[in-house]
Amino acid sequence: MTLRGNGCLAEWLHYTGGRTRCQNRKESVQVGSNRLQVPKRTGASALFTLKIMGKSAGIPVYWLLMFTSFIHRTLLSTIIAICCIVAFSGSNGGPLTRSIAGIGNHTIATFSIVARDSVTGELGVAVASRFFAVGTVVPWARADVGAVATQSFANTTFGPRGLDLLADGATPEEAIRILLRGDDDPDRRQVGVVSADGASATYTGGKCMKWAGGRSGPNYAVQGNILAGEAVVTAMERAFLETKGTLADRLYAALRAGDAQGGDARGRQSAAMLVVKKNAGYGGFTDRAIDIRVDDHPDPFKELDRLLDYAQMNYCWNEAWTLFTQRKYADALPKMENAARRAPENPEVLYDLAVIRCAAGQKEEALAALEKAIALNPNLRKQAATDSDLSALRESAKFKKLLETGNN
Repeated sequence: MTLRGNGCLAEWLHYTGGRTRCQNRKESVQVGSNRLQVPKRTGASALFTLKIMGKSAGIPVYWLLMFTSFIHRTLLSTIIAICCIVAFSGSNGGPLTRSIAGIGNHTIATFSIVARDSVTGELGVAVASRFFAVGTVVPWARADVGAVATQSFANTTFGPRGLDLLADGATPEEAIRILLRGDDDPDRRQVGVVSADGASATYTGGKCMKWAGGRSGPNYAVQGNILAGEAVVTAMERAFLETKGTLADRLYAALRAGDAQGGDARGRQSAAMLVVKKNAGYGGFTDRAIDIRVDDHPDPFKELDRLLDYAQMNYCWNEAWTLFTQRKYADALPKMENAARRAPENPEVLYDLAVIRCAAGQKEEALAALEKAIALNPNLRKQAATDSDLSALRESAKFKKLLETGNN
């Protein structure tokens, strides 16, 4: 908002915290509990020009001072606020209008599942939403501790704080109560928690946008808001309980089932999955067994499925290689064989299969895997020639033939 004094080079006048200021040549006039600073040249004919978004109106200084002398600070603030609303909104919807309309975009409206595999001890979260990069907000998990999904005007501190509470011995229900007790807007939050012992809980605030709710049981909690209906969460629960396979398979099945029932009532945009297990990450240095996200896609479920195929293979590969580096070759081999079954045309997977087969004493099988790897990627021939992990194969005539340039 700009207020220019007639005959003065005052550049702008604005009101903040009960003070009104005018730059350049000015003197102060006390108005109630406020101080209004105006240009020195303020005769009876002097005008102030009120300029808002390019539109100007001349106001005599005398009138302005007489008027403001009877206005309380709060009323003056209200008038200026109304002017700002009119100026910035406009008939076509200005920045303020767009900002208010966009408040809903900050609602993490979604459907999610937190779960535990009672056999492997894996913990995980899967989530989908009409929200950009939902995987950066909702899912949290820590190996041997638990998993948390925080959504609906999400308080993201619920993730790490909830995991800390579980680590300190709180049950999922206790953790949720503690989190909500210190929150400034508990009625708008939604959260699901599962602990490493399989206990679970889900909470939906009374002001979450409809349809909103959840279901929980041993080893899982399902929840969602702004959903097509309750059928979304009941379908997710049923799919998780009835699907066979890995925890990741079951989490994905739950998401798909929820989507089939309408999912997020606004549509699709992003999806994510996080699965943790102690030392299951690359090299055994992290617990992130699977960590995949589709941030913005017209069909995030199809893309998540594609990524999940690779991620599950990579999970097996990472575990196998960690065991190999620990010289636990017999334990590493079945996991590497599993990785190769999931990616039979991946040359790097087949190469490492050859290495681990060789370490486990399966030389002929190692040569077969190496032959296929080099056929798929001839550049691996040079690596094999100097790889000490394949030293047990060096005297093999078949190995030597594989290293010959141009032989596939």
